[in-house]
Amino acid sequence: MSYFAAQHRGVADMTMRTPTFSPMRLRAAAAALLAPVLLGGCDLVVMNPSGDVARQQAHLILWSTGLMLLIIIPVMVLTVLFAWKYRHGNEDAEYAPDWDHSTGLELIIWSAPLMIIIALGALTWISTHSLDPYRPLARIEPGKMLAKNAKPLEIQVVSLDWKWLFIYPEQGIATVNELVLPMNRQVRFRITSSSVMNTFYVPAMAGMIYSMPGMETRLHAVLNKPGRFDGFSANYSGAGFSDMHFTVDSMDDAGFAKWASEARAAQKRLDLPTYVQLEKPSEKVPAIRYASVAPELFDRIVGMCTKPGETCMQATMMQDGSKDPRRASGHGTPVNNGGHMRGSEAKGALLKEPEEKGSSPHRNAPRGAAPGSSEPGSQANRSMTSIDPLPAIFAGRAAARS
Repeated sequence: MSYFAAQHRGVADMTMRTPTFSPMRLRAAAAALLAPVLLGGCDLVVMNPSGDVARQQAHLILWSTGLMLLIIIPVMVLTVLFAWKYRHGNEDAEYAPDWDHSTGLELIIWSAPLMIIIALGALTWISTHSLDPYRPLARIEPGKMLAKNAKPLEIQVVSLDWKWLFIYPEQGIATVNELVLPMNRQVRFRITSSSVMNTFYVPAMAGMIYSMPGMETRLHAVLNKPGRFDGFSANYSGAGFSDMHFTVDSMDDAGFAKWASEARAAQKRLDLPTYVQLEKPSEKVPAIRYASVAPELFDRIVGMCTKPGETCMQATMMQDGSKDPRRASGHGTPVNNGGHMRGSEAKGALLKEPEEKGSSPHRNAPRGAAPGSSEPGSQANRSMTSIDPLPAIFAGRAAARS
């Protein structure tokens, strides 16, 4: 057999062994390739929420994306079109080396983005005010306005290390890592933190909002569908951050009343000593229910005065801002200058009298006019750092080393 005949036979054998793909195999291969994409988006809770506030925010995302695509898609299409039309091999394309201006093209290039920016600005301005988390809701769901005399359910939220505390003042109960809401009722969240900053976030209900120590933030929201949803912190706060989750249950009024009754039958009570122990860092804390709550506990947490002997920040600010002439002139006895101060026991510089502070040399003290004002060519102008003469003891050591 000749060499060329052998090669021809080998090619024929390879052709005979080439597999054929049936439509069923093609569908299976396509499904395998698309499976990660489909499974990765199986729970698009942000775009398919269960609360009216989150739904309006999802619509805002879609409208903003659509407006931006009005300019992005044409630019991408025209880029490919121009590259194909004016390619090197297309001799039929018009060649105009002296062309430099087109009024019509300039109008399109500048007017279209300008109109889109105006539309985005108007949309952002309106939604920023209508979806302000501090603003009470105007409606419960599309087409169902909220009655003016409808009382919202108040829930006080405290982010701890690393768990969430929910206080229900109206029901007189509290829970840890368990949030239960009545369906189709406005909820007003008062949010704070016991230590570091966190973020309260229930994607199915509303956008995220920060919780900060010594401060109170607010959020108005509603859930319109029954079910169990996820809540978590979206701001890193330390070692136990990854397990700082809580469940959110939405139920009808009868179910919520039954749950509150069961919580009031719990054995634990959330008094101040219990809260001080709860405040200590802990991870993977299961749900806890408290049948009663210490009076004004949330206000004491905001005021950072939950421990015995601590003075609340509200009292400090009230006395500091009083009309007492001695306070107005910076004199008098500060509220937090006692024996039980949060943090350091020493009196801070802001609370000292001028004669108590004294003076000490420092490197940034004024040293007269800079050399550049009188000696423009001086080498001292090249250095922006002030170098003080070394003390005698260090100067002697430096001379000995040299």
